[in-house]
Parts: sequence; structure tokens; C-alpha cells
Amino acid sequence: MRLYFGGGSDEIRLFNEPTERMFMPPVCLPRGPVMADVAAYRLSEEEKQRLLNPAVGGVILFRRNYQSRSQLQELCAEIKALRTPELVIAVDHEGGRVQRFIEGFTRLPAMNVLGKIWEEQGRQAAEAAAEQVGWVLAVELRACGVDLSFTPVLDLDWGQCAVIGNRSFHRQAEIVGALALALQRGLNRGGMQSCGKHFPGHGFVAGDSHHVLPEDPRSLAELMAEDIQPFRALAAAGMAAVMPAHVVYPAVDSRPAGFSPLWLKQVLRQELGFDGVIFSDDLTMEGAGAAGGIRERAEQSFAAGCDIVLVCNRPDWVDELLEGFRLPENPQLAERWQYMAGRGVPADYAAVMAEPEFQAAQAFTAALASPQDLAGGVKVGEAF
Repeated sequence: MRLYFGGGSDEIRLFNEPTERMFMPPVCLPRGPVMADVAAYRLSEEEKQRLLNPAVGGVILFRRNYQSRSQLQELCAEIKALRTPELVIAVDHEGGRVQRFIEGFTRLPAMNVLGKIWEEQGRQAAEAAAEQVGWVLAVELRACGVDLSFTPVLDLDWGQCAVIGNRSFHRQAEIVGALALALQRGLNRGGMQSCGKHFPGHGFVAGDSHHVLPEDPRSLAELMAEDIQPFRALAAAGMAAVMPAHVVYPAVDSRPAGFSPLWLKQVLRQELGFDGVIFSDDLTMEGAGAAGGIRERAEQSFAAGCDIVLVCNRPDWVDELLEGFRLPENPQLAERWQYMAGRGVPADYAAVMAEPEFQAAQAFTAALASPQDLAGGVKVGEAF
């Protein structure tokens, strides 16, 4: 017997499995501000109950959740059948060292390949390539039911941050902004929104915020003149979401950017005029540890201005956070979540994948990728 949270807010009934499972309607439940993950190729009963918690609004997938395209389609459908509105499904699928799904997907190039095209063939060729890559990336994910990839990386390549490295388009802010805008056009064409990261810039520090809390000593004026420029450009061009860095900029604020109202409310919202979604970076990362335990990390993220927090690879921490969770005041949350949901349905994009124009774009994109994309950089999560 399993608990079922019915249509009314207080209705709970029991049902028998498996006979009633196939007939269960999705639970009508607004999306909450927590994005959690799952362990494997299908949902366990424990995970189904966790994802029915009102605090949850989305799911992030990893390499461990992928076996084949058909399996991924089934997993996404299973997640989306739980609730209405559907949970939003995301993944880190940038290309190069950060591509969670490999077999059955086009191998995407590292973003610095597009920067090299700019240098060697000029702006027009590079922007055209970036748009093709974004289109392929989005369509292949949307055909499986994935709503969002956390991309593009807007960090500048200062040549000293291994965890960013070739994930960056280029060293020059103008080139990063232009190529990210082109990639965004491709994503949008493929039914997907964009999420620029890692605000206000992770490329200058040597430390990897997955393992340490890096510090960037530069002034606000220096950051505004360089690293923040791509965020400004994309904010003005309809970027849907931003993910802040677990990095401290002590000349500006003693708190990491993701826990800083100064960075998120004053600089990002007011100075840059950004009105989209703010996702925290993964709150289980070492760079988030200064805030305390998972509840303190989430509370400080929300207080700083984050709309949605990510809690990855620690289901026990998700459960700890959800126990007695109080929804933060955010009247725009439902609208912002809906804006991040993918456009259309998977069948629409499966049809696109059969078209000669798209297959040519796949071949073009695959030809840009090379073993060098994986060389000379640290692993990022489950990147390999």
C-alpha cells in the first residue's frame, strides 16, 4: 500500500500496487523552490514520494541516470507523470568535459572551440557555429523530455581556473557575450531556455568551488568592466536564468555570490536589470559550506535572492531540508518555473531530428568535437 496525495490539499488515500498505479492521475501541486536528483534509470517508490513533496519543483539528472535514449525518455515521462504542472527536468549538458549523456547523443564541442573559430574564421562563422551547436543540444534533449540544460558558461578564460578552462568561449568579454547570444538563439530554436553561469564570474580564481571556497580579489569596478559584461549582454537579450558562483569577492562582499543580496538583488537585479530565474549552484558543493548545514544554505540562498536551490547527490540532505520546510515568500516563483519549462512536447522534437537540415547540423556539430575537448582539464561532476 502507498500514500497518495489527492486533488485536495488535505486528501490522502491508500491504493494498491501495481493495479492502481497505471490509473493514478498526476497530483495537482504548484512547483516548489527545490530541485532534487534521483539515483538511477527509474524512480524508486521512495523517490516518487520525495518528488511529490510540495517543496520540490524540479529534477536534475546526471550520467548515472542515462542508459539509452529510450530509457531517458521513459524516466522523464515517469517524472512528469507525477504532478501537474509537471516537474521541470534539467541537466548539465554543455559540451566538452560537461556532457552527461553521450551514447545516442551528438558529441558536443567544448565552448572554446567556438572561440577559436572566431579567431581563425571570423565572427560570422563562429556565431553561425554556436547557433547550430545550441540547436542540436536543445533538440536532442527536448526529444527525450529534458526541459533545460544549465548553459551557457559565461565565465571568461583567464587561463588560471582549471574547472572552467575550455568550458569558456574565450578570454575577451565581447566574444564570450556574442557567442553565448548565438548559442542562446540555437537553444531557443530548439525549445529550450538558457541559464548563464557562474555569476559574476568564476574564471579568474584558481580554486574549484566543488572542493574549496575560492576568493577573487578584484574590485567591483574591475568585475563590471570584464567578467560581468557577458551577463549584462545576455540579460538585455532575454536570458531566462542565471546561476551564481560559490566564490567570494571580498572587495565587494564577504559572502559568496550565491548567498549575497548585494550581488543578486543589487548588482544582478537592479544594476543589470535581470528579471529571470536565479538558480543556486549545487548547495552540497564545498564552496557552499561556509553557510552551514543544508537548511542554513537554503535559507541564505533564498534570502540573497535565489528563486530555486539545487541539492545534488545527497538525498539524505534533501530529506533533511524538506522536513518541516517553509516555503519562502516568492509570488513570481510559479511564473518563473513555467518560463523554464521546455516548449512543445518530445514528439515535436523527435520529428525535427528526422529532418535533413537537423541531421546536417548534427554532423556539423560532431565534426567540431575532438579528444582535445576532454584534455587538460579537471573532471566536472560526472563529465567523463
